[in-house]
Amino acid sequence: MNSEHVADHATDGLQLPSRRVVNTLGFLACVSMLAFGYYLQFFLDLAPCPLCIFQRIAILCVGIVFAVAAVHDPGRSGARVYGILLAVVAGIGASISARHIYLQNLPADQIPSCGPDLGAMLDMFSVNETIVMVLRGSGDCAEILWQFMGLSIPGWTFICLFGLGAVGLARNLLRN
Repeated sequence: MNSEHVADHATDGLQLPSRRVVNTLGFLACVSMLAFGYYLQFFLDLAPCPLCIFQRIAILCVGIVFAVAAVHDPGRSGARVYGILLAVVAGIGASISARHIYLQNLPADQIPSCGPDLGAMLDMFSVNETIVMVLRGSGDCAEILWQFMGLSIPGWTFICLFGLGAVGLARNLLRN
């Protein structure tokens, strides 16, 4: 039995949800993540650091790609494009989260000094300079303000973005 024949039998009887359903659920997951971030900000008074804001932008972008893919509901080649785009955008967001996790786990003597907030940086520096400064991180980004099951906000964001990127890629690349 060749590997192609085995792969065809492996999915016999396995009914996957449609791409449209998975893309819609991915969009709703992103909306939920953003809503929770705003809950933490406005109801628990946890001010987001610049890296948190970049992660929110990444979540928003992943959500937009999921929404467009769900509405468009393309054929196989278009779905591949959306799958790859989802993986890339979610990967960028997960990378930002990983950087944030790294900063949170630095020894106290290696934490960068605190810097101005994102609005002040944009007022004082170009967008490119601001992005570089934010990605370097600051003392604000090293502070852990909230945890659930031992993971901080960027830890959960990393898991969610990695998972959403993987599911979006996989489901949009599959045939059925």
